[in-house]
Amino acid sequence: MLLLLAGPRDLRLEWHAIARHLGQVNAMDVEQAEPPVESEGWYRRIADGAKRGASAFSDLIFPPVCRGCGRLTGRHAALCPACWRSVRFIERPFCPVLGTPFSHNLGEALISAEAIAHPPPFDRLRSVALYQGVVRDLVRGLKYKDRTDLAPMMAAWMVRAGEGYVEAADAILPVPLHPLRLWRRRFNQAAELSRAIGRQTGRPMLPLALARTRRTQPQIGLGAQQRADNVRGAFTVTETGKGDLFGRRVILVDDVYTTGATVAAVARALRRAGVVEITVLTFARALPDPI
Repeated sequence: MLLLLAGPRDLRLEWHAIARHLGQVNAMDVEQAEPPVESEGWYRRIADGAKRGASAFSDLIFPPVCRGCGRLTGRHAALCPACWRSVRFIERPFCPVLGTPFSHNLGEALISAEAIAHPPPFDRLRSVALYQGVVRDLVRGLKYKDRTDLAPMMAAWMVRAGEGYVEAADAILPVPLHPLRLWRRRFNQAAELSRAIGRQTGRPMLPLALARTRRTQPQIGLGAQQRADNVRGAFTVTETGKGDLFGRRVILVDDVYTTGATVAAVARALRRAGVVEITVLTFARALPDPI
């Protein structure tokens, strides 16, 4: 029974001990003695069965539910069909710079009027879905209700929306919070998303490369110009970040893109530090007008 509970290396050690005791091998040949190949196969089957049993027991105690409405679902970290249908995913055609959805496909190279009139300091923006309904609930749950368990699911959607730019990047950077606000909130929702994205893609997350050096008032309720004035000069690249980011391609992560004032302020600081390519990646996109 003990052999069945042991790992492959433990099986070899037990086999060697038995071989010595029975005198079936010389002392010099003990290290070459191997247990039957079937032993490792039995171990894997037993381990896999135990894992499936533990998962089934966990689902019995904590059944998988929809992250939007709480209805029972077939698996964890998912939405029910009704909530899924309500999500307005941002799919092509859209502006290649600002990611603004177009009502008609007018060609891959077509850039939105906003991107032409006000070119952003970053290279491109990609978002998962419009900031409404269940998407808004997910963002608020992560941000204000300590639902950090939502981050891995949201991050997986963001990686897909990134269209390969995440995998091609050198680093992932979360938009930083001011230290006082971080102390009050206890965590940075952008950092939680960045950490999950890094784990899923193998890209390094650099949480200390950026700093919010000036405390700003909340952006909620402010107009576009007020938002820009509020965060102007509020971000800087740290000394550690300057060495890590010069000449690099980065993914700048935030939860929601509204007017773009915050990520634009961060992007300007990154440009001054020598970053060559900036892709802004958010979970939600707030649009002033319907598509």
